[in-house]
Amino acid sequence: MKKKLLIPLNVSGFVLVAAGLLFAHHSGNNYDSGRQVTLQGTVTEFKLVNPHPLLYFTVKSENGVDEEWFAESGSPMFRWYNNGWRADSLKPGDQITVTGSLSKDNRKRLQLRKFVAPNGKEGPGPGGNAGQ
Repeated sequence: MKKKLLIPLNVSGFVLVAAGLLFAHHSGNNYDSGRQVTLQGTVTEFKLVNPHPLLYFTVKSENGVDEEWFAESGSPMFRWYNNGWRADSLKPGDQITVTGSLSKDNRKRLQLRKFVAPNGKEGPGPGGNAGQ
């Protein structure tokens, strides 16, 4: 009798935990989709990692000072990989154009919508099929 009760309880607990993690992970609450910018900058680091690729770059401010920026892709890594992107596709020093939603806390962070690499190839946006 106890075994019959334990299995549904364990399954229910797993489903609740997994659902909570999914919603937490895919939240776009940190970014304001109504405030998008396009920036031209220089790659400092590119990480083709799970769950989402990360792009670090510098942008010259109006007064000529280098500002460090960070962009997080909304597309999973496998979409980038399936579109021909590799960990060495973007290198430090590469000039890029990045479009994304600004961080709500006004830090220099973006939710990546699109970017253009030095060779003109576009990186996957939120849906992730650019570059094919």
